[in-house]
Amino acid sequence: MSDSLVIIPTYNEKENIEAIIRKVFSLSISFHILIVDDGSPDGTAAIVKQLQQGEFADCLFIEERSGKLGLGTAYIHGFRWALNHSYQFIFEMDADFSHNPDDLIRLREACLQDGADMAIGSRYIKGVNVVNWPMNRVLMSYFASAYVRLITRINIQDATAGFVCFKRQVLETIPLHQIKFVGYAFQIEMKFTAIQYGFNVVEVPIIFTDRTLGTSKMSTKIFKEAFFGVIQMKISSLFKKYNK
Repeated sequence: MSDSLVIIPTYNEKENIEAIIRKVFSLSISFHILIVDDGSPDGTAAIVKQLQQGEFADCLFIEERSGKLGLGTAYIHGFRWALNHSYQFIFEMDADFSHNPDDLIRLREACLQDGADMAIGSRYIKGVNVVNWPMNRVLMSYFASAYVRLITRINIQDATAGFVCFKRQVLETIPLHQIKFVGYAFQIEMKFTAIQYGFNVVEVPIIFTDRTLGTSKMSTKIFKEAFFGVIQMKISSLFKKYNK
């Protein structure tokens, strides 16, 4: 039995899903994987279930949802599943190899050995470590984090990062039903909320490599949610009490 669960939300990831699963299971530390699939019409879930029914029956799990319900709700669904199954370290990771699975071990060590409650795989803690992104995408991401720091006053260099390890206590403490955002603003909200509750949030430097297979899920709507949502989130926090 592993104490670590990697949650991977999927929508049309048939090109990547088997390879990412096999890579995680090849690591020197035992991780379990939960796929949260939002009704991928390309057959992603069928590939996962074939692997699950074969060689990975005890360590690969899938939750299927009907329709594309958003990144944030997928992770919230996965967090609740993880808490119900007694995992101590719960990870967020993309399916497309933009996050290097080898770095799961470093994020876990930051929480297990170095005192972090939440460890972020950060693209910007040591310069800009992004490979194969167009410059406009790099600038948008980098300045989005600067904008978050300006509005919220949290000292996180990569506020939109989606490669994260949580200690169980963080997800038990944060009222998940109150997390509002469903797009990439979800990542900002989780970091901000964890800090408001007094948890130790640290950044671990990683190299982020843009996907080579499949298509990005970024959209103008998601960007607008993040831009305006940060202001709403900050104002709302002034009227909340954060007690562990």
